[in-house]
Amino acid sequence: MHTFYEFFAGGGMARAGLGAQWNCLFANDLSEMKARAYASNWGGDHMVVGDIFDLNSANLPGHADLAWGSFPCQDLSLAGAGAGLDGKRSGAFWGYWNLIRSLSREGRKPRMVMLENVYGTLTSHDGKDFDAIAQALSDENYQFGVMVIDAIHFIPQSRPRLFILGIDAGMRIPDSVHSWTATPAWHPEAVIRAHNRLSKRQQALWRWWTPPMPNIAPGMIEDLLELEPAGVSWHTPEETAKLLTSMSDVNRRKVMLAQASGDMKVGTVYRRTREGIVRAEVRFDGISGCLRTPSGGSSRQTIFIVQGEKIRSRLLSSREAARLMGLPDDYKLPERYNDAYHLAGDGVAVPVVNHIARTLLDPILDSQVGTNSVRVAA
Repeated sequence: MHTFYEFFAGGGMARAGLGAQWNCLFANDLSEMKARAYASNWGGDHMVVGDIFDLNSANLPGHADLAWGSFPCQDLSLAGAGAGLDGKRSGAFWGYWNLIRSLSREGRKPRMVMLENVYGTLTSHDGKDFDAIAQALSDENYQFGVMVIDAIHFIPQSRPRLFILGIDAGMRIPDSVHSWTATPAWHPEAVIRAHNRLSKRQQALWRWWTPPMPNIAPGMIEDLLELEPAGVSWHTPEETAKLLTSMSDVNRRKVMLAQASGDMKVGTVYRRTREGIVRAEVRFDGISGCLRTPSGGSSRQTIFIVQGEKIRSRLLSSREAARLMGLPDDYKLPERYNDAYHLAGDGVAVPVVNHIARTLLDPILDSQVGTNSVRVAA
């Protein structure tokens, strides 16, 4: 069985994706609410609640195969203030990395590190934040690479995320998990530009990770809806009319086309501020927009159902949000709606983690005795 530490653990969604083949040695999160959710689903023996900067290597038992770190995204996100890795929230990366350095000095460096964050990590501060992460990885002698994986390949949610996987440079890497050039499926132009900025040594440590494409159907959002949702109510006709009024002409035409079809059409709506005006934007492609944490009314996604002249709307339920992250229905959510929605919107999509584990992490760890591999000198 492989072992791991789960930093910025939230409700344990990375743990859910890694699966029963992986044993959690330690978990940490700053939020007491998230830690309670984690404990209710996984037990609290390995969960330590608190600021990652207050931890030290003595808190971390054993010698883990993997240190997973889905560090906060707010300062790297396009919606954030642009503070980057110097920001109070995304700067928590350095607390995580201080622990990796300490473990390395003790001879307990995790054999693998995984960093997960928003796509904007590549371009934050004109790429300087990503360059700092690459420098940190190379300084600790990790061979590393980047993938952009959209959860839309697995579940009906558009959620592109950056995954930075580092492997100890003394480990063999099977040919089956990487290629010698970029692959369009996982390496868009921004990744190639980030690679090209690196030093020669960092480029020598770079690996183009190439997991196979998933062979599962992601489904449609209507497949995940609750017939009798808990914690949310259908809007009044006046509230739905107000939502329609706040749509642009382009979005109202989408509603009219859905009505003209005569079929029941399930859409999702986000409220966004455009040129100082709050607008409702709807989509009917069976895909949810990216879940966000409910910091305000505009962050909550709305279900919008059209069947002929009849139009209904309501907030996405917390269980539906959990389903959109790939969590099973027996996963215990917080009782408060905002807490449950926040837990889901701030997490990592479970099927994406599972795909990475089964196609990259497990094969790399299981193949260390093999010969069909490459090695990078320290």
